[in-house]
Amino acid sequence: MDALNKPNSANSAPLTPLQFIERAATVYANSPSIVYNNLTYTWADTYRRCRQLASSITRLSIAKGDVVSVLAPNIPATYELHFAITMTGAVINTINTRLDARTISVILKHNESKLVFVDYQLTRLIEQAISLLPELCPHPKLVLIQDQDESMSSQLPKEFVDTYEAMVESGDPGFNWIRPQSDWDPITLNYTSGTTSAPKGVVHSHRGTFMVAMDSLLEWGIPKQPIFLWTLPMFHANGWSYVWGMAVVGATNICLRKFDASVVYDAINTHHVTHMCGAPVVLNMLSKGKPLSHTVHIMTAGAPPPAAVLLRTEALGFDVTHAYGLTETGGLVVACSWKKEWNRLPVTERARLKARQGVRTVAMTDVDIVDPETGESVTRDGVTQGEIVLRGGCVMMGYLKDPESTAKCIKNGWFYTGDVGVMHADGYLEIKDRSKDVIISGGENLSSVEVESVLYLHPAVNEAAVVGRPDEFWGETPCAFVSLKNDKGKSPTTTTEEIIQFCKGKLPGYMVPKTVVFKSELPKTSTGKIQKFALREYAKNMGFTVKSRI
Repeated sequence: MDALNKPNSANSAPLTPLQFIERAATVYANSPSIVYNNLTYTWADTYRRCRQLASSITRLSIAKGDVVSVLAPNIPATYELHFAITMTGAVINTINTRLDARTISVILKHNESKLVFVDYQLTRLIEQAISLLPELCPHPKLVLIQDQDESMSSQLPKEFVDTYEAMVESGDPGFNWIRPQSDWDPITLNYTSGTTSAPKGVVHSHRGTFMVAMDSLLEWGIPKQPIFLWTLPMFHANGWSYVWGMAVVGATNICLRKFDASVVYDAINTHHVTHMCGAPVVLNMLSKGKPLSHTVHIMTAGAPPPAAVLLRTEALGFDVTHAYGLTETGGLVVACSWKKEWNRLPVTERARLKARQGVRTVAMTDVDIVDPETGESVTRDGVTQGEIVLRGGCVMMGYLKDPESTAKCIKNGWFYTGDVGVMHADGYLEIKDRSKDVIISGGENLSSVEVESVLYLHPAVNEAAVVGRPDEFWGETPCAFVSLKNDKGKSPTTTTEEIIQFCKGKLPGYMVPKTVVFKSELPKTSTGKIQKFALREYAKNMGFTVKSRI
């Protein structure tokens, strides 16, 4: 057997998600691949268009390993570019469309992008970003993405070398796309979502992306040819790698330029949508709608969704699956795999169980919660907190040009996530907080997530976030930021005292917010995450709470 324990040329061909679309063009050739307003493409169309575009990209002197960026919303071009750019051997970098020009400029300088595809509504933003690049820094070429449903000027802006559709039309449909030479060739570069002040460039390989895309499909149990509504930004970890995964199952991708609850409900009904993804804030927005005529499966990940929001969403006909992943894992690697016997439990208990993040997905090697100091596994009692650590094939290759940060989080054979959680006796994990979001009050570690879950139970609360506010006696105390529901245009009358009293009946004294700040809307990243760093700064600037006692 020793002579056979080595790979050979036939069984070691590199894994790549690019092969998904090649197969889709055969199996689902005449089935719709992309629907956008009045536009519909088939999978044969999409494969051909991607190859044509890839051939045109190579004519712009883009070579293997170069970074090509995309600054565009969830439109057909963004979907196609995930395949077309990487078919050239280049690395795709999708940029958050809600970033400011300065941050985009920093990203382009850091990744040395050679080419940027830009949506017509974002041309001024990219021009501002380019103008901020240092004089000696190479400036990327720009390609304009126009919209077929908008009246466009026939004159190409002078800063742009071509238009998207012109590149597609002039490309070679028989282009022999470039396959990776190794599993470990990079395919995508994503920047962390901006909840910290210094986003880092996360590099993923063809192998890792292939694995997480297949794994996410399997975990969710997605059937062939679902109708997938793009409510999750494609720039967010490549749509949790579902951009590539939807080609596996021959899905119909319904593209939306912007997220609006009424538009989403119209799309669900018009296209008979079966699947969609979104952060918990999306659930909260959808939970205010009307009951659905059919079941829609929705995958949510990010901050743990409050049980109250889960209850309201599922009561409308959404089937919610809760999962967990990071930019550094390229997609979802932990999911709350549902057990049939849980269906017999009361609805409130089902919601509590569903709010847990769950167990590792099939392709993940291992998941644990450890003491960050000793590295030892914590007790599986659902109480003892530790840091969530992961290992498996879809963990990032590292942070671009940042070996120090890479070494800090990848150590001892694990990726240290920075998330604080507990492991329950049944092996299901539950996030309690980000390590930086844990509030330490009087020596007690306080989970902001638990306080937020209680706040969401209040009938007047729309959104809630809790951070620490400096306190001269306790060190810090919980400070709640709350937005309220507006009842038929009337100004809400809920008071600070009412919120605090509500929490006192449901939380230990030290966890009850000592300060409540009402906001019309809480600050969020473009992926729907509440920007707690901004709220922490706000609370810090409020100064110390005085004579606060439990």
